[in-house]
Amino acid sequence: MASESQTEIDEVIHEPSQEFVDSTNVWEFMQAYDVDDYDELIERTTTEVDGEPESGVEWFWDELVDYLDIEFYNEYDQVRDDSDGPQFSDWYPGGELNIAHNVLDRHAAVDSETRNKVACIWEGEDGEIREVTFHELNRQANKVANALEARGIETGDTVGLYMPMVPEVVSILYGCFKVGAIAVPIFSGFGVDATATRIEDPECSVLFTGDGFQRRGSEVTLKETADEAIEQAGHVEHTIVFDRLGLASSGEIPWDDDRDELWTDAVESQDDDYDTKALSSDQESMLLYSSGTTGKPKGIVHTHSGALMQAAKELHFGFDLKPSDRFFWVSDIGWMMGPWTLIGNHAFGGTIFMYEGAPDYPEPDRFWEMIDRHKLTQFGISPTAIRALRKQGDEWVEGYDLSSLRLLGSTGEPWDPESWQWFYEHVGGGDTPIINISGGTEIMGCFLMPMPTQPLKPCTLGGPGLGMNIDVVDREGNSIKEDHERGYLVARDSCPSMTKSLWSGDDRYLQEYWSSFENPPLWDHGDWAQKDEDGFWFLHGRADDALNVAGRKVGPAEVEGAAMEHDAVNQAAAVGVPDDTTGTAVVLYVIVEEGVAETDELREAIRAMIGDEHGKPFRPREILFVDEFPKTQSGKIIRRAVEATYTGEDLGDMSSIENPDALDELEDAR
Repeated sequence: MASESQTEIDEVIHEPSQEFVDSTNVWEFMQAYDVDDYDELIERTTTEVDGEPESGVEWFWDELVDYLDIEFYNEYDQVRDDSDGPQFSDWYPGGELNIAHNVLDRHAAVDSETRNKVACIWEGEDGEIREVTFHELNRQANKVANALEARGIETGDTVGLYMPMVPEVVSILYGCFKVGAIAVPIFSGFGVDATATRIEDPECSVLFTGDGFQRRGSEVTLKETADEAIEQAGHVEHTIVFDRLGLASSGEIPWDDDRDELWTDAVESQDDDYDTKALSSDQESMLLYSSGTTGKPKGIVHTHSGALMQAAKELHFGFDLKPSDRFFWVSDIGWMMGPWTLIGNHAFGGTIFMYEGAPDYPEPDRFWEMIDRHKLTQFGISPTAIRALRKQGDEWVEGYDLSSLRLLGSTGEPWDPESWQWFYEHVGGGDTPIINISGGTEIMGCFLMPMPTQPLKPCTLGGPGLGMNIDVVDREGNSIKEDHERGYLVARDSCPSMTKSLWSGDDRYLQEYWSSFENPPLWDHGDWAQKDEDGFWFLHGRADDALNVAGRKVGPAEVEGAAMEHDAVNQAAAVGVPDDTTGTAVVLYVIVEEGVAETDELREAIRAMIGDEHGKPFRPREILFVDEFPKTQSGKIIRRAVEATYTGEDLGDMSSIENPDALDELEDAR
C-alpha cells in the first residue's frame, strides 16, 4: 500500500492552461519545428531520429545559435569535434565570440532599444535601491577592462572576485570577459582557508573585494579575511577594494599601500571605452569551484561558448524569459547560479534583481515584500530556505501581492511534498509552475528541468533538459529508465557547457565524472534518479551519500522525507553513523513545527513512520531535536557538519556556514 507521501507525489498538482502553454517560448519553438509534444521534443533535441534530419544533440546546439540570436565574431567550422570522445568534446571549433559582447555590448549600443533599459535592480538589506541600465553597466565594465589591462592582465590570466552582492560584481565579471581574463568568483561568506584555496590554486594576481556588506542588521567585513587569505595564498599583486560600508575610504580597515587600491581610484578613473576581444569558442571564461564538501575543492573550467549557450537556453525555454520580466534567483556571485542568472538573462537584454541581505531580515516577509514592491516575475530559491520560511507561518506571506510571479524555481536538493505544495500554493497562488532544476557547477546548468508547458507532480524535476541526453542506469550501465527503477543519473553525451576539464588536470576530471562507466563512457553525476510510470523524473539524493544499513541502501533524503510526513516535523536531517551490529545506523535530527512539544512519544511516532515506509532497519537509532541546522548562505543544510558533530570527527572547513551557533546546538542535542 502506498504511503500518504507517495500518494501526494503521484498526484498531478499543476496543469498549465492551454492559453499559458500557447504563450511560452518552448511552445513557439515546437511549432517552428513541427514538434507535437514534450516526449518528441526531447527525442528531437537529443537523438538522431531516422528520417528526420532536424534532430539530435549536434543539430539542436547548432540550430540554437541562430534561434537565440547568439552572435559570433567569426563562424565556427563545425558544431562539435568529439574525435577524442565525449569526455573532451570541442564545441564550436574555429568560432570566435565573447560572452560580454552578447550580454552587454550589443544591448548598450547607441542604436539598441535596450540601451537605457534597466539591467540590474539592486536592493540592500538597509532598503537602499539602485538601478543600473545596460549603457551604464557597459561603461563600468569597460572601465574594469581597462583597469585590468593597466595591471598587466591578459587573455587567460585569472582574476578573483571576493565581493559583496552589489551591482559592481556584474561589471567586474563582464570586464573580465571583455579582456579574456578567467573570472574566479569566490563566495562572500567564505573564511580565510576557503578563500585562500581559491586564490592559490588558479594563482590570481588581481583580487576584487569590498570593505564588507550588511547581514542581519550588522556590518560583516571582508577586507581582513581577504588580507589573511592573500597572505596564506600569495600571488595577489593588486587588490581593488569597493567601498560598500564606507570603511575603506575612512581608513577603518587594514590597508597595504603597495597592493591595495580603492575602487574609485583604480576603476572609476579609467576610460569608459573598450573594444571587447574576440575569443576562441573554447577560451576559458570562468573557473567555478565546487563547494568542497569532500576533499579539495574542484576548479571547474567553463568556456565562453559553453556558459553562454547553456544559460541562454535554460532561461529562454525553461524560465520562459520575456522582455518585461524581472528575474530573481537567491544566490551569491560565488555560486554557479549567480553567473548563470546574469549571463542567461542579459543574453536577451533582460532585467535581473539582486538582493544583498538575509531572507528573514528584518522580518520573515522580506522576500514577499520585495517581490510585491518590485513586481518580480521569476523567483528561484532552495527547498531548505522555503522550509525555514514555511516554519515562520503563513501569515508572513498573506497580504502581499505576488501575482506578478509567472514562474517559480528551485535547485540544490530534493524537496519534500509538503514544502513543495506550500511554495506552490502560498507563494505561487496555486497556478504558478515550479521549475525544479538539477544539474551542477560542472555543467553550468541543468541535466533535468521541467518545461513550463508540462503538468507537474510535487517534487518532480520534469525530465531532461533540451539537448541533454540523460538516462538512469544500473551499476553495469544498463538503462533502467523505462523500467521505472531507481538508478544512477548519467549523461550519455556531452553538451557545450560541460567543464572542459578540471583546473588541476585531466586525471582528476576523468576520475570524478567518467570512471564509473567506461564502455560506453557515461558522465556519472552522482545522484539517484528515477522516472515514474507517468514520465515524471525525480531525484532521491546523492548516490555517494547512501545510508548502507545491514547491506541495504537508502538515500538520506528518503529517510528525511518519511520523517516529514509527520505533521509535527518541519525539517529533518539524516546521517549515517558507525554501528557495531548493522555497520551503519541512522541518526535523525529533527526541527518540529511551532508549538509542538519535543517528547519521547513523538520520537517513537517518527521512528515508526520511517520503519513503515522503508523497513525496520532504517528506523533511526536516535532522534535528536534541534531548533536549527547549520546552513550555507544560500540555505543548504551542511550535512557533513551534522554527521561530524555527532561522530566527533573533524568538521573541516566551515567558512561557508551562515549560522555557526547551530553547531553548538547540534553538540548540545546529543
